[in-house]
Amino acid sequence: MAMGRQGFSTSESARLLLCVFGLLTRCVVLAEQEGENLSGLSDNPDKGIFAVRENGTTCLMVEFAVKLLVPYDVLALNGIDLITEQASLSLPRGAEIDGKCGSTESEIHISWKNNAYTLRIFFSKEFRDKGIDVWKISKVQFVYDTSETSHFINAYNPGRHTASTHSLSAFVTPAGRSYVCAAQQTLRLISSDHQKGITVSIYDIQIQPFDITSDFMFSEPYKCITDQRERLEETLPLVLGLILGLIIVITLSVYHFHLKLTANQPQLPRDRSMYKNM
Repeated sequence: MAMGRQGFSTSESARLLLCVFGLLTRCVVLAEQEGENLSGLSDNPDKGIFAVRENGTTCLMVEFAVKLLVPYDVLALNGIDLITEQASLSLPRGAEIDGKCGSTESEIHISWKNNAYTLRIFFSKEFRDKGIDVWKISKVQFVYDTSETSHFINAYNPGRHTASTHSLSAFVTPAGRSYVCAAQQTLRLISSDHQKGITVSIYDIQIQPFDITSDFMFSEPYKCITDQRERLEETLPLVLGLILGLIIVITLSVYHFHLKLTANQPQLPRDRSMYKNM
Protein backbone atom coordinates (compact mmCIF):
# COMPACT_ATOMS: atom_id res chain seq x y z
CA MET A 1 0.00 0.00 0.00
CA ALA A 2 1.52 3.29 -1.11
CA MET A 3 1.07 6.27 1.17
CA GLY A 4 1.82 9.98 0.87
CA ARG A 5 1.89 12.42 3.80
CA GLN A 6 1.43 16.15 3.70
CA GLY A 7 4.33 17.77 5.53
CA PHE A 8 4.59 21.10 7.29
CA SER A 9 6.37 24.06 5.71
CA THR A 10 9.24 25.78 7.54
CA SER A 11 7.00 28.66 8.67
CA GLU A 12 4.32 26.24 9.88
CA SER A 13 6.91 24.19 11.81
CA ALA A 14 8.29 27.32 13.48
CA ARG A 15 4.80 28.46 14.42
CA LEU A 16 4.05 25.03 15.85
CA LEU A 17 7.19 25.14 18.01
CA LEU A 18 6.28 28.59 19.29
CA CYS A 19 2.83 27.31 20.18
CA VAL A 20 4.30 24.34 22.02
CA PHE A 21 6.51 26.58 24.16
CA GLY A 22 3.69 29.08 24.76
CA LEU A 23 5.44 31.96 23.00
CA LEU A 24 2.41 32.84 20.87
CA THR A 25 -0.85 34.05 22.34
CA ARG A 26 -2.90 32.85 19.38
CA CYS A 27 -2.24 29.35 18.09
CA VAL A 28 -3.99 27.31 15.44
CA VAL A 29 -3.91 23.54 15.79
CA LEU A 30 -2.71 22.12 12.49
CA ALA A 31 -4.59 19.02 11.37
CA GLU A 32 -2.45 16.11 10.26
CA GLN A 33 -3.52 14.97 6.80
CA GLU A 34 -2.27 12.00 4.82
CA GLY A 35 -3.11 10.12 1.66
CA GLU A 36 -3.72 6.39 1.41
CA ASN A 37 -3.84 4.02 -1.53
CA LEU A 38 -6.52 1.35 -1.00
CA SER A 39 -6.50 -0.02 -4.57
CA GLY A 40 -5.68 -3.52 -3.32
CA LEU A 41 -9.28 -3.73 -2.09
CA SER A 42 -10.64 -3.47 -5.64
CA ASP A 43 -11.28 -6.57 -7.75
CA ASN A 44 -11.01 -4.47 -10.91
CA PRO A 45 -7.35 -4.24 -12.00
CA ASP A 46 -8.05 -0.94 -13.80
CA LYS A 47 -9.69 0.76 -10.82
CA GLY A 48 -7.96 2.63 -8.04
CA ILE A 49 -9.27 3.48 -4.57
CA PHE A 50 -7.63 6.51 -2.96
CA ALA A 51 -8.37 8.37 0.26
CA VAL A 52 -7.27 11.45 2.15
CA ARG A 53 -7.43 11.22 5.94
CA GLU A 54 -7.38 13.92 8.57
CA ASN A 55 -6.38 13.07 12.13
CA GLY A 56 -6.90 9.37 11.39
CA THR A 57 -10.38 9.80 9.86
CA THR A 58 -11.32 9.61 6.18
CA CYS A 59 -12.34 13.01 4.84
CA LEU A 60 -12.12 12.41 1.05
CA MET A 61 -12.34 9.20 -0.95
CA VAL A 62 -12.36 8.40 -4.66
CA GLU A 63 -12.81 5.11 -6.50
CA PHE A 64 -12.49 5.12 -10.28
CA ALA A 65 -10.61 4.09 -13.41
CA VAL A 66 -8.92 6.85 -15.41
CA LYS A 67 -7.44 6.93 -18.91
CA LEU A 68 -5.69 9.91 -20.49
CA LEU A 69 -4.94 10.71 -24.12
CA VAL A 70 -2.05 13.18 -24.35
CA PRO A 71 -0.89 14.59 -27.72
CA TYR A 72 2.79 15.43 -28.19
CA ASP A 73 5.09 16.39 -31.03
CA VAL A 74 7.74 14.25 -32.73
CA LEU A 75 10.11 15.22 -35.51
CA ALA A 76 9.20 13.92 -38.96
CA LEU A 77 11.63 11.84 -41.01
CA ASN A 78 12.61 14.89 -43.05
CA GLY A 79 13.97 16.46 -39.86
CA ILE A 80 11.94 19.63 -40.42
CA ASP A 81 8.23 19.02 -39.91
CA LEU A 82 6.53 18.08 -36.65
CA ILE A 83 4.02 15.24 -36.34
CA THR A 84 1.54 14.95 -33.48
CA GLU A 85 1.40 11.58 -31.75
CA GLN A 86 -0.91 10.39 -28.96
CA ALA A 87 0.29 8.95 -25.66
CA SER A 88 -2.24 6.75 -23.86
CA LEU A 89 -1.89 6.58 -20.07
CA SER A 90 -3.85 4.75 -17.40
CA LEU A 91 -3.96 5.63 -13.74
CA PRO A 92 -1.91 2.90 -11.99
CA ARG A 93 -3.05 1.18 -8.81
CA GLY A 94 0.33 1.83 -7.18
CA ALA A 95 0.13 5.62 -7.36
CA GLU A 96 1.16 7.90 -4.48
CA ILE A 97 -1.56 9.96 -2.83
CA ASP A 98 -1.58 13.40 -1.28
CA GLY A 99 -4.28 15.96 -0.66
CA LYS A 100 -6.12 18.11 1.82
CA CYS A 101 -9.63 18.49 3.18
CA GLY A 102 -11.62 21.54 4.13
CA SER A 103 -15.19 22.48 4.93
CA THR A 104 -15.84 24.01 1.48
CA GLU A 105 -12.73 23.10 -0.57
CA SER A 106 -10.85 19.80 -0.86
CA GLU A 107 -8.36 18.29 -3.27
CA ILE A 108 -6.54 15.07 -4.04
CA HIS A 109 -3.23 14.63 -5.86
CA ILE A 110 -2.39 11.30 -7.50
CA SER A 111 1.21 10.88 -8.68
CA TRP A 112 3.12 8.06 -10.37
CA LYS A 113 6.34 7.31 -12.25
CA ASN A 114 8.48 9.26 -9.74
CA ASN A 115 6.23 12.32 -10.08
CA ALA A 116 6.52 12.34 -13.88
CA TYR A 117 2.70 12.40 -13.82
CA THR A 118 0.36 14.03 -11.32
CA LEU A 119 -3.42 14.19 -11.58
CA ARG A 120 -4.96 16.82 -9.31
CA ILE A 121 -8.70 17.01 -8.69
CA PHE A 122 -10.18 20.01 -6.88
CA PHE A 123 -13.60 19.96 -5.20
CA SER A 124 -15.75 22.76 -3.86
CA LYS A 125 -19.00 22.97 -1.93
CA GLU A 126 -21.49 25.70 -2.68
CA PHE A 127 -24.84 26.85 -1.37
CA ARG A 128 -27.59 27.18 -3.94
CA ASP A 129 -31.12 28.55 -3.88
CA LYS A 130 -33.82 27.08 -1.64
CA GLY A 131 -31.25 26.01 0.95
CA ILE A 132 -29.75 23.25 -1.23
CA ASP A 133 -26.06 22.49 -0.67
CA VAL A 134 -24.08 20.72 -3.40
CA TRP A 135 -20.50 19.77 -4.10
CA LYS A 136 -18.79 19.55 -7.47
CA ILE A 137 -15.46 19.11 -9.21
CA SER A 138 -14.31 22.67 -9.81
CA LYS A 139 -10.97 21.97 -11.49
CA VAL A 140 -8.86 19.13 -12.87
CA GLN A 141 -5.15 19.51 -13.53
CA PHE A 142 -2.67 17.10 -15.09
CA VAL A 143 1.08 17.65 -14.84
CA TYR A 144 3.19 15.49 -17.16
CA ASP A 145 6.76 15.20 -18.35
CA THR A 146 7.31 14.31 -22.02
CA SER A 147 10.90 13.31 -21.24
CA GLU A 148 9.44 10.16 -19.62
CA THR A 149 10.12 7.78 -22.49
CA SER A 150 7.87 4.82 -21.64
CA HIS A 151 4.89 6.78 -23.00
CA PHE A 152 6.44 9.71 -24.89
CA ILE A 153 8.65 8.13 -27.52
CA ASN A 154 11.05 10.47 -29.33
CA ALA A 155 9.20 13.55 -28.06
CA TYR A 156 10.36 16.80 -29.64
CA ASN A 157 11.67 19.36 -27.13
CA PRO A 158 10.67 17.27 -24.09
CA GLY A 159 9.81 18.84 -20.76
CA ARG A 160 7.14 19.35 -18.08
CA HIS A 161 3.73 20.68 -18.99
CA THR A 162 0.52 21.44 -17.13
CA ALA A 163 -2.97 20.90 -18.53
CA SER A 164 -6.06 22.32 -16.83
CA THR A 165 -9.80 22.61 -17.22
CA HIS A 166 -11.44 26.01 -17.43
CA SER A 167 -14.67 27.06 -15.66
CA LEU A 168 -15.45 23.48 -14.69
CA SER A 169 -18.59 22.42 -12.84
CA ALA A 170 -18.73 18.62 -13.05
CA PHE A 171 -20.25 15.75 -11.06
CA VAL A 172 -22.62 18.11 -9.19
CA THR A 173 -23.97 16.14 -6.21
CA PRO A 174 -26.16 16.94 -3.19
CA ALA A 175 -24.09 17.56 -0.06
CA GLY A 176 -23.66 14.53 2.19
CA ARG A 177 -23.89 12.04 -0.68
CA SER A 178 -21.38 10.29 -2.93
CA TYR A 179 -21.36 10.62 -6.71
CA VAL A 180 -21.75 7.26 -8.50
CA CYS A 181 -21.46 6.68 -12.25
CA ALA A 182 -20.63 3.48 -14.14
CA ALA A 183 -20.76 5.23 -17.52
CA GLN A 184 -17.69 6.96 -18.90
CA GLN A 185 -17.40 10.68 -18.18
CA THR A 186 -15.03 12.72 -20.34
CA LEU A 187 -13.22 15.93 -19.45
CA ARG A 188 -11.10 18.07 -21.77
CA LEU A 189 -7.99 19.84 -20.51
CA ILE A 190 -5.91 22.48 -22.30
CA SER A 191 -2.16 22.00 -22.07
CA SER A 192 0.61 24.57 -21.72
CA ASP A 193 2.25 22.65 -24.59
CA HIS A 194 0.96 24.83 -27.45
CA GLN A 195 -2.66 24.64 -26.19
CA LYS A 196 -2.98 20.96 -27.03
CA GLY A 197 -6.19 19.27 -25.89
CA ILE A 198 -5.90 16.39 -23.42
CA THR A 199 -8.77 13.95 -22.93
CA VAL A 200 -9.41 12.52 -19.46
CA SER A 201 -11.87 9.62 -19.39
CA ILE A 202 -13.20 8.53 -15.99
CA TYR A 203 -15.49 5.54 -15.43
CA ASP A 204 -16.72 3.14 -12.71
CA ILE A 205 -16.81 6.18 -10.45
CA GLN A 206 -17.64 6.72 -6.81
CA ILE A 207 -16.42 9.96 -5.23
CA GLN A 208 -17.07 11.83 -1.99
CA PRO A 209 -14.91 14.83 -1.01
CA PHE A 210 -16.97 16.09 1.96
CA ASP A 211 -19.12 14.92 4.88
CA ILE A 212 -17.91 11.31 5.14
CA THR A 213 -19.49 9.99 8.34
CA SER A 214 -17.91 6.49 8.50
CA ASP A 215 -14.22 5.73 8.06
CA PHE A 216 -13.44 4.34 4.56
CA MET A 217 -17.19 4.25 3.78
CA PHE A 218 -19.04 6.22 1.12
CA SER A 219 -22.34 7.86 2.05
CA GLU A 220 -25.64 7.34 0.21
CA PRO A 221 -25.00 7.22 -3.57
CA TYR A 222 -26.29 9.80 -6.04
CA LYS A 223 -26.44 8.28 -9.53
CA CYS A 224 -25.35 10.32 -12.51
CA ILE A 225 -27.85 11.32 -15.21
CA THR A 226 -26.22 8.97 -17.74
CA ASP A 227 -26.74 5.93 -15.50
CA GLN A 228 -30.34 6.98 -14.80
CA ARG A 229 -31.00 7.32 -18.54
CA GLU A 230 -29.40 3.94 -19.32
CA ARG A 231 -31.46 2.30 -16.59
CA LEU A 232 -34.61 3.85 -18.09
CA GLU A 233 -33.64 2.56 -21.53
CA GLU A 234 -33.16 -0.93 -20.07
CA THR A 235 -36.50 -0.97 -18.22
CA LEU A 236 -38.60 0.83 -20.85
CA PRO A 237 -38.99 -2.20 -23.18
CA LEU A 238 -40.06 -4.31 -20.19
CA VAL A 239 -42.63 -1.72 -19.12
CA LEU A 240 -43.97 -1.39 -22.66
CA GLY A 241 -44.17 -5.19 -22.94
CA LEU A 242 -46.17 -5.38 -19.71
CA ILE A 243 -48.53 -2.64 -20.91
CA LEU A 244 -49.02 -4.38 -24.27
CA GLY A 245 -49.68 -7.70 -22.51
CA LEU A 246 -52.24 -6.01 -20.24
CA ILE A 247 -53.98 -4.47 -23.26
CA ILE A 248 -54.18 -7.90 -24.94
CA VAL A 249 -55.62 -9.50 -21.78
CA ILE A 250 -58.24 -6.74 -21.45
CA THR A 251 -59.17 -7.02 -25.14
CA LEU A 252 -59.58 -10.81 -24.92
CA SER A 253 -61.63 -10.47 -21.72
CA VAL A 254 -64.00 -7.94 -23.33
CA TYR A 255 -64.34 -10.11 -26.42
CA HIS A 256 -65.08 -13.20 -24.27
CA PHE A 257 -67.68 -11.27 -22.28
CA HIS A 258 -69.26 -10.06 -25.51
CA LEU A 259 -69.52 -13.66 -26.81
CA LYS A 260 -71.18 -14.84 -23.62
CA LEU A 261 -73.60 -11.91 -23.72
CA THR A 262 -74.67 -12.53 -27.31
CA ALA A 263 -74.96 -16.31 -26.78
CA ASN A 264 -77.76 -15.78 -24.23
CA GLN A 265 -79.88 -13.65 -26.62
CA PRO A 266 -82.58 -15.30 -28.89
CA GLN A 267 -81.33 -15.94 -32.39
CA LEU A 268 -83.34 -14.61 -35.33
CA PRO A 269 -83.76 -17.04 -38.26
CA ARG A 270 -81.46 -16.37 -41.13
CA ASP A 271 -83.90 -17.73 -43.78
CA ARG A 272 -86.21 -14.79 -44.61
CA SER A 273 -89.06 -17.17 -45.65
CA MET A 274 -89.39 -18.27 -42.04
CA TYR A 275 -90.47 -14.73 -41.04
CA LYS A 276 -93.96 -15.49 -42.59
CA ASN A 277 -94.65 -18.09 -39.93
CA MET A 278 -93.68 -15.76 -37.07
